[in-house]
Amino acid sequence: MPEQNASSKDEGMKELEGHAQETVQKAQQEVEESRSPWWSVLRKTSVLIMFDAILLVLFGALAAYVHFNAVLNIDVFITQEFQEQRTPWLDILMTAVSYIGTNLMLSILFIIVAAVIFWVVNLRLEALILIVHTTVSSLLNGLLKVWIGRPRPTTNLVEILQVAGGKSFPSGHVMGYVAFWGLLFSFGVILFKRDRWWHYVLLIIPALFVILVGPSRVYLGDHWSSDVLGAYMIGLFLLSVTLWIYGRLKRRGVLEYKNTHSSAKARPAHSS
Repeated sequence: MPEQNASSKDEGMKELEGHAQETVQKAQQEVEESRSPWWSVLRKTSVLIMFDAILLVLFGALAAYVHFNAVLNIDVFITQEFQEQRTPWLDILMTAVSYIGTNLMLSILFIIVAAVIFWVVNLRLEALILIVHTTVSSLLNGLLKVWIGRPRPTTNLVEILQVAGGKSFPSGHVMGYVAFWGLLFSFGVILFKRDRWWHYVLLIIPALFVILVGPSRVYLGDHWSSDVLGAYMIGLFLLSVTLWIYGRLKRRGVLEYKNTHSSAKARPAHSS
C-alpha cells in the first residue's frame, strides 16, 4: 500500500508538471504569434529621442524654479480646486490609485512578477529592461529629491489626506508609475499587433495608472501640481531614452530567444 501511494503521488506530480509545461508553451506560442516584426521596434522608438532635449530643458527650468520658490500660488490654487470636489468615492479611487506606489513591497512584487512573465514567454530583453529601468528611475528620483530639497505641502495651505515623508519634488509615485506602467504600455504598443483582447488590456490598464496617478497625488495633498508635472517630464525623458536603447539592443538580437526546435523543423532535409 505505501508503494502504491508513493507511485500515485509521483504520477500526480508528473501530470501537474505536464499541465504547467503545456500552459507555458501555449502562452509562449500566443505571444509569439501576436508579435510585431523587429524592425517596427526601431521605427517606433527612434522618433522619441527628438523630444528628450525639450523635456530635459523644461524639467531643468522647473526644478531650478521650485528649488528657490518652495510654495507657488498656482500650486496652492490647483490643490484647493481639486480638494473642493471631494467625495467619498473620489477619496477611495485616488487612494487606491496611489496604493501600489505607497507600498514598497507591493511595488517590487509587481516588477518581479511582470519581469518573470516576460522571461517565461521568451521576452527576455524586455524582462531585463523592465528591472533596470525601474531601478534607475527610483535611484534618480531619490537623488533629485535630495538635490532640489523642496518640502511637501503643509496643513496650513491644503488638506493632507495621506501623510507622506521625504521631500516633494519630483513626485516619486509619478516617476515610478511612468517607469513601470509606462514601459508596459510602450511594450504593448511596440511588440504586439493588437489583434487579441489581452493586447488592449495591456494598453488600457497601464495607461489609466499613468494618467490617474498625477491627479491622485495632488488630490491627496501629498504633492504640489508642479511636483507632478516635473515627475512626468523627467519620467517621460527617462522612458524615451530607455526605449531608444531598447530599440538598438532589439535590433542586434540581444537576449533574443532562438526557437531551435522550430528552426530545425523549418530547415529542409539534405539528400544523401
